[in-house]
Amino acid sequence: MNDTIAAIATANGIGSIAIIRVSGEDALQIAKRLTCKEAFQPRHATLTNIYNQKNELIDEAIVIYFQGPYSFTAEDVVEIQCHGGFIVAQTILKATLKAGARLANAGEFSKRAFFNGRIDLSEAEAIAQLVEAKSEDAAKILAAQMKGSLKEFIEQIRDEIIHILAYSEVSIDYAEEDLPLDLVAQIKTKLDELYRLLEKTLVASKSREGLMQGFKVAIVGKPNVGKSSLLNALLNYNRAIVSDIAGTTRDTIEEQVRIGTHLVRMVDTAGIRKADDAIEKIGIERSFEAIQESDIVIALFDGSQKVDEEDEQIVELIEKNREKKEIVVVKNKIDLVQKFDLSSLDFDLELNAKNDVTALVKRVEEIMDRNNGSDEIMLISERQISAVEATMQNIRDSYEPLQDQELEIFSFHLNEAVKEMASITRPFENDEMLDKMFGSFCLGK
Repeated sequence: MNDTIAAIATANGIGSIAIIRVSGEDALQIAKRLTCKEAFQPRHATLTNIYNQKNELIDEAIVIYFQGPYSFTAEDVVEIQCHGGFIVAQTILKATLKAGARLANAGEFSKRAFFNGRIDLSEAEAIAQLVEAKSEDAAKILAAQMKGSLKEFIEQIRDEIIHILAYSEVSIDYAEEDLPLDLVAQIKTKLDELYRLLEKTLVASKSREGLMQGFKVAIVGKPNVGKSSLLNALLNYNRAIVSDIAGTTRDTIEEQVRIGTHLVRMVDTAGIRKADDAIEKIGIERSFEAIQESDIVIALFDGSQKVDEEDEQIVELIEKNREKKEIVVVKNKIDLVQKFDLSSLDFDLELNAKNDVTALVKRVEEIMDRNNGSDEIMLISERQISAVEATMQNIRDSYEPLQDQELEIFSFHLNEAVKEMASITRPFENDEMLDKMFGSFCLGK
């Protein structure tokens, strides 16, 4: 990591400003070449001209020099804030590369910050996900993790396991003597407490995945109950085709809409029924997939029609998923004469999708807000979840050898648990994993 890297740190497209970031031992010299200035005061914004190698003016920009180790990467860093657009930033980047830098790989700035001890992996993952946060609650959680909240939690668990491990290691040296029964019980109690804490964190994290990925809401029902009308009302424009012909929607339609503080993926599914048409069958299969992948299901029924087999199929589908999904049961078309005659089905809401869906929007928002838990520790990636699951498994595997006082085996499982917890913040031994993880970052991060 001795070379100097550069990249555009802002998104492509037209905007008021763009930022080119340069990091490495030659960053300051490159800035001097581009500006024809002799010196820059660290952490001060300097308004200056930017020139190419032919001494031709490119732009007037603000240059800020961060002297290492007091920078994001702990190296010398220069940020050039120029006018936005498609050309200016690219031209300055090209001049930077000709002046001695090389183009940074995706995530390379964050990777250098990690290897130079400025951040750990939990903070790096929080930085990457904050860019793509789908709700204000997610942004709050990620901002706290950038400040080390998850790292503190991991270190607390790790220290507790090491403390327990110390009892075992000392006792191995005195293997001729049996451990006092009260000591075994004390160790078991401490492990139980740690296990429950990890389990609580794991369950809470899985239940709040929608905060990070964006909640997915599926609208399901038989044909012609008003699913497409409901989607159009929620989006506030005519995205889906509405007609009286059954099977008009033959595939899932997915759009994003903001509800409260959340960015929601709203899915209009094909009407669920028995179909002979091959294409419609595929659409119905995708409807079932959408239900399985969704966080919230809106089950829509037509209040102006009598119950038939297709309605009963939807009711059966609701019952199968009620424990696994948040389900809102809605009666539509209440402006018409009501004929729906299934008394065993309780409706959460009754509305006319073509008229007013405010009550439904509020209900969906309430469900999403229940899952925010912004004051709790949350695991934000599959990598972190897998590490905690492996830690819990090692704790479970340690119970039997502890009871039998087979301390070498007990210590082995606890050592594995310590390694798994440490892998969330700083695993040094797996370069391939680190390359893959940082490679998923944005260019310029």
